[in-house]
Amino acid sequence: MTQPSAPAKAASQEALPRQHRHYTIGELARMFEVTPRTIRFYEQEGLLAPRREGQKRIYREKDRVRLKLTLRGKRLGFSLAEIREVVTMYDAMPDGNARQLWRLLEILADKRDNLERQLEDIRLMRMELDDVDHRAREVLRSLGHEA
Repeated sequence: MTQPSAPAKAASQEALPRQHRHYTIGELARMFEVTPRTIRFYEQEGLLAPRREGQKRIYREKDRVRLKLTLRGKRLGFSLAEIREVVTMYDAMPDGNARQLWRLLEILADKRDNLERQLEDIRLMRMELDDVDHRAREVLRSLGHEA
């Protein structure tokens, strides 16, 4: 009996309901434009748990979604601990989805507050830079140099 060709395998994967699909590390890497090393790192951190067939990793739809959430969380500035907390909450609890969303809102509020503090720090630093710039130019003018 012959093995199905790669295009035939891909077509059969597309026909499966999403929850029954599986992915290789290369497929996920291409899908999310990350390196396989990045995916292995998130696996090491406990965010992904692929099935193994010898040396080959087989990722389920759940892993694909977790990777998507992890990458989105990183883009938003979440720590791995925050990402793990939210994703684990969803997996472990019957009402995980609602609890996950409430926790997500808390984390977002913290991130927003932190960004506001950073913006204020930048604004103050810029005012100080402008002040030093102004004084340096005044001193140069008093010395007969134009700046």
